[in-house]
Amino acid sequence: MSEPQSAHSAAGKQPAPRLKPAQLLFEPAALAEDEEHFFDLESIEDPRELLGRASELTLAFRAAADRATEFQAIAAAQLADPKRFDRLTPAAIGEQAGWSEDYAKRMIEFGEGLMRGGDAALS
Repeated sequence: MSEPQSAHSAAGKQPAPRLKPAQLLFEPAALAEDEEHFFDLESIEDPRELLGRASELTLAFRAAADRATEFQAIAAAQLADPKRFDRLTPAAIGEQAGWSEDYAKRMIEFGEGLMRGGDAALS
């Protein structure tokens, strides 16, 4: 697994304003296995419509990835909680999640901030 990417582009530009993400609809299993089909984008012939729908999906996947990262952080913080009798070390959490120990420590801190209700930032 890789560590989360910054919302900033590689060129150092500010991120685009967040728009409401498109609803993610699950594809039928048979189509999902077919690499030629992706959320029925291949059937859209109008390039403007294709760009719009593909952009909506991009935003939706980014929002989903951001939210999943927050849940990872909360789970890491819960697993590292000293009040737990089965507490895990940052190294063990990192191993389970595919992270380095240092990154696991940062995710634990991020999760603790989220659980406190603060606007924690993953740095």
